[in-house]
Amino acid sequence: MHNYINNGGVTSPKGFKASGIFCGIKRKKKDLALLVSDSLCSAAGVYTLNKAKAAPLLISQEITNQNISVKGVLINSGNANACTGQKGFDNAKFIQSYCADKLNVTSENILISSTGVIGQPLPVQKILLGIDEITNVLTEKGGLDAAEAIMTTDTIMKSFAVDVSLLSGNVTIGAMCKGSGMIMPNMATMLAFITTDARIEKELLREMLSKAVNISFNKISVDGETSTNDMVIFLANGKSDLEIKLNTEDHVIFQEALDDLCITMAKSIVSDGEGATKLIAINVTGADSQKDAELVCKSLANSPLLKTAMHGEDANWGRIMSAAGMSGANFNPSKVSISFDGLPVLQPDFKILLDEEEAKKILSKNEFSININLNGGKYSCTWWTCDFSVDYVKINARYRT
Repeated sequence: MHNYINNGGVTSPKGFKASGIFCGIKRKKKDLALLVSDSLCSAAGVYTLNKAKAAPLLISQEITNQNISVKGVLINSGNANACTGQKGFDNAKFIQSYCADKLNVTSENILISSTGVIGQPLPVQKILLGIDEITNVLTEKGGLDAAEAIMTTDTIMKSFAVDVSLLSGNVTIGAMCKGSGMIMPNMATMLAFITTDARIEKELLREMLSKAVNISFNKISVDGETSTNDMVIFLANGKSDLEIKLNTEDHVIFQEALDDLCITMAKSIVSDGEGATKLIAINVTGADSQKDAELVCKSLANSPLLKTAMHGEDANWGRIMSAAGMSGANFNPSKVSISFDGLPVLQPDFKILLDEEEAKKILSKNEFSININLNGGKYSCTWWTCDFSVDYVKINARYRT
């Protein structure tokens, strides 16, 4: 029902243009991105639960919480404009207004987003000059430049698009995201921007985005840290002339494509975790409740001991049991079974089946799964995490320098 587009991105859907440039926030790399639709869009957003929310996030959140159409999004990297007080808020509003004037719309039609170092004043003049430049170089092929410009400690650009075959015709969903460290659900230090040329009414757009985020971005962890700037924005401009309506077959098809795209983006963030060498799926089954399944997944995904063991390719199943046991979930440890991919390691009544050599082969791969069956109920959950390496410490020890 949907297929990924080679070198696709936020400008793959009809009617979207973008660009990414260097304006001087960073030392050399692109640091300013602008995504714009030819026409006003329905807009929805999901935002961090961190109480120390950044100024641009608060501004964008207020807009998407109302029934306001959106023209585009301005994003800077290298400076989070978080914990900067009233001055930071005023700077964000001024930049928003300046960009809106350049695009001949009102301030409330422009969303803004920032990512980078917390607590430093925003270099307003550099960004204003950048806006002068970037508004003149928007292009339908600029999605990859925009995806590059929003990167911070990312080592790879994260840009995607899918063609979706509806019963009524074809639409496209495009996306870009960034994230590598400070990643934990309730969002993470991550930004994601999704576009579509389908027509979707705002309430349905919000509902669809919330569902997709819950099974993707809210199921990942690199280091258990929840950032101040995280957001996922979804823009729908209707340029395909095809509408997604609630509780139709097209709604189901589109949601499946959106879910898959968001999971792909979420996994790309974990794969690119700071210093990461392995993408690890945490699969919990047999829980008494959904809450218990979530608690165990979260505990395993955030366990430094487990993540370092996985980096060392050490099949230490005791760390899995320990992390599950401290999760707060209700389960009987004597009923638990554990496996790596399809290799059984532990069976109920603490029957150990560990084949160290075969386990080592699995844990040496770039991608594998840890499966823990609590054997107590029907509920399940999947999270994605990565290993902890020495490089994670090095990257974050010198983050500001």
